[in-house]
Amino acid sequence: MSVREIVIVSDVQFPLHDARAVRNLWRYIADRQPAEVLIIGDFMNYAAPSRWSKNTRAEFENCVLQESEGGKALLHDLREGYGGPVKFMRGNHDIRPAEYLRRYAPALAASRAFDVDVLLDFEGLDIEMLPPFAEVAPGWVAMHGHELRGLSPIPGRTAASKVRKLDRSVVMGHTHKNAVSPETVGVGRHRRTLYGFETGHLMDEVKAEYLSQGVANWQKGWGRLLVGKYSAAPVPVYVERDGSFVVDGVRHGAIQRNEQGRFVRQKEVAVA
Repeated sequence: MSVREIVIVSDVQFPLHDARAVRNLWRYIADRQPAEVLIIGDFMNYAAPSRWSKNTRAEFENCVLQESEGGKALLHDLREGYGGPVKFMRGNHDIRPAEYLRRYAPALAASRAFDVDVLLDFEGLDIEMLPPFAEVAPGWVAMHGHELRGLSPIPGRTAASKVRKLDRSVVMGHTHKNAVSPETVGVGRHRRTLYGFETGHLMDEVKAEYLSQGVANWQKGWGRLLVGKYSAAPVPVYVERDGSFVVDGVRHGAIQRNEQGRFVRQKEVAVA
């Protein structure tokens, strides 16, 4: 029996993204044509309306509308090669413009002009917005991760803690960690295993000024859910320093050089 592949994209945080890694993932999606793409939050960064930027230079030197145009262009690049379902779940960074309006201009808060789906033209790009805790596969719910409190420094364990609260397998972003953590409960034939799946990030860590010298226990990557009739298998995919990654024994996006040592156009190469 064949399975459906859902590609999970988390924490791109445009314009702090790793452009090569994102480009390689878009190319993979175009080549692979998965059943679905789920962008699971913090696709945008939106530094200006952040609470950390309030009353600082950053509040005034960054433009939400200009940043949104860049985000739209990146989504358009995805759509150039993929016409299948794209679903989007809001992260805490994505809602910064709307929250800023609500806090500091409440008279205008009823306007949806600064909601992320409007800023990024989801209607024009045919992107569906999902609510938190939406079921995305049999027995699996998705969330960005900021909706429920509690973070663990151990990759996978934040999602595992949500599993215990929700009694479902959970796929999430937010932590910038890329790992699966199983939780098995029950006795004998009544045993069952649920999974907490954190799906990494696609940022260029050097661009993240809030990181001290770019150091953090983060894992660059993305996720795959291989979905059958009754269940789904979580598969983390790790992105290397050159932006490449391995799926099913094939490396995608590796930097290639010819015999003279010059860079050549990217192509897929079998893993040695």
